[in-house]
Amino acid sequence: MTQTIPPQSQDHQPGVERQMKPQAEHIRADYRGSGKLQGRHALITGGDSGIGRAAALHFAREGADVAILYLEETEDAQETIRLIEAEGVKALAIEGDVSDSSVCNDAVARTVDTFGGLDIIVNNAGVQYVSEDLTDISDETWQRHMNVNINGYFYITRAALPHLGKGSAIINTSSINAFAGNKSLVAYTTTKAAEMGFTRALALQLADKGIRVNAVAPGPVWTPLQPASWGPIDPQEVADLGKDTPLGRIGQPSELGPAYVYLASQDASYVTGQTVHVNGGMIING
Repeated sequence: MTQTIPPQSQDHQPGVERQMKPQAEHIRADYRGSGKLQGRHALITGGDSGIGRAAALHFAREGADVAILYLEETEDAQETIRLIEAEGVKALAIEGDVSDSSVCNDAVARTVDTFGGLDIIVNNAGVQYVSEDLTDISDETWQRHMNVNINGYFYITRAALPHLGKGSAIINTSSINAFAGNKSLVAYTTTKAAEMGFTRALALQLADKGIRVNAVAPGPVWTPLQPASWGPIDPQEVADLGKDTPLGRIGQPSELGPAYVYLASQDASYVTGQTVHVNGGMIING
């Protein structure tokens, strides 16, 4: 898993998968599906790249049909669709911004119409802007974090709930930063902590319906968001990501995918309101 990542930058969030050097690994060639999600239907936001693509490919290899909602990275989305379909399941790509509730409503409706149902929601789309001083964060940047990272999770989930039933799963992508904090990512950290509150409260609300709500909290992972957020500040920061973890490296999206499979499948039938931490050994509080 150890890769040398050179200094690099991308000039627009959420970043482009195919511009990353080296390319990320989204699913191991030796990962063997066992039908854990056979006949299930999933919708993943930010599913065109990074952790979202990893979740999509792992779900597909486990037998699920997968829809992805992406912002504007059409080539990345098309590649993800190709990879999903190569697993022998149905795939659907939907373009739109999760900060718009009408987009989220439409994405859910199209997924249900195409697949005939909906069982799994992965709220994963997010933005992350670096700022070393709170006073440098503009109203627009602060609100963009809130609109995508919090409102988007709410809009998708609200639209999906009428279609979910007993045995369904909602999985929210949070972050190590919700637990450890990050002085350079105050706005992002705030939203990731809010997502944890959303996860825990909603898990209690939906428990009697048999709908499980959990979160995955990644540490530093090699996704397009890294060069698109840290790169414009200092490309060397991108090369150094993960070196301060106990494992001494950045994670690959392929190392996150199985956590989403676990939470989406009946393996986690007695798990709700919880967080799976995949962070290279970073110590957490809370």
